[in-house]
Amino acid sequence: MAKAPLCLVADIGGTNTRVALSDGTVVREDSVRKYRNAEHDGLESVIRSYLAEEGVERVDGVCACAAGPVKDGVATLTNLDWTIDIETLRRATGARFSALLNDLQAPGHALGHIAHERLIPVIDGPRQSGASMLVVNVGTGFNAAPVHESEYGRVVPASECGHINMPVRDEADLRLARFVEKAHGFPGVEDVMSGRGVERLHAFVTSEAGAPVTWTTSQIIPAIDSGTDALATETARIFCRLLGTETGNLALIHLPFGGIYLVGGIARAFARHYGPCGFAEAFRDKGRFAEFMEQFSVVVLDDDFAPLTGCAVHLAHLMR
Repeated sequence: MAKAPLCLVADIGGTNTRVALSDGTVVREDSVRKYRNAEHDGLESVIRSYLAEEGVERVDGVCACAAGPVKDGVATLTNLDWTIDIETLRRATGARFSALLNDLQAPGHALGHIAHERLIPVIDGPRQSGASMLVVNVGTGFNAAPVHESEYGRVVPASECGHINMPVRDEADLRLARFVEKAHGFPGVEDVMSGRGVERLHAFVTSEAGAPVTWTTSQIIPAIDSGTDALATETARIFCRLLGTETGNLALIHLPFGGIYLVGGIARAFARHYGPCGFAEAFRDKGRFAEFMEQFSVVVLDDDFAPLTGCAVHLAHLMR
């Protein structure tokens, strides 16, 4: 049996970059390293540091996914002042094969290569084999991408839907939109459904209560988990309802009868709160289409390294 090619895969987020080695479609779990972006001036610096630490001179292929739009082989990160291109990847690694993906395309390619125990049910429902799927990322930012199977292989179109208008269902949502607009200039989905979105929601809730405070996400999540802070609990309720509403909107747009997958650190942090905080009810709140919404299943993909796996799978397909 031919030896699988040695490749380098990278997941570039707004705060950290994860790098690993892969043998074909399989990521070497013991090779995963995380680097703080603030400590480097670009991806090339991160990759060169990684290869030196691993004692690897060159690899056969390299694939990176970036939290921002990718066009013509160039990625511009939304929440980080880095610009990444294919030439940077080749120069840093000496690889013959290279690819650059949006951060949602990578988990889309990973679907079907993630262990079943890593899938946490949110809404039970049928998953039709071979049908379109949907990946929704909630982390430092927000994004979503459909996943289509074709005769030429899997297709995961890029998207930047985190920057469309946030959903407004009632008067409270309208007050929230105006609150966000005052601070940010535009009430987008990412402004209320992301790491910083949790902070804005909590600021809104405490302002509405007449006791405004400024907390970070790392303070808010433990307060939500403890269940002892009423305003943190209200923040969780609004977050889960908005996320359910927006995920339902995306389901109607893309019809992912193959399943909907929530990914990202914030999506995982709220996993046990979706049920009690009304995610499913908001997801299905589509008037006469409420019954239609029962055709979709939703799970949390509890695998922090899914983007790396997706990069490895996509690169293996290209190299074939």
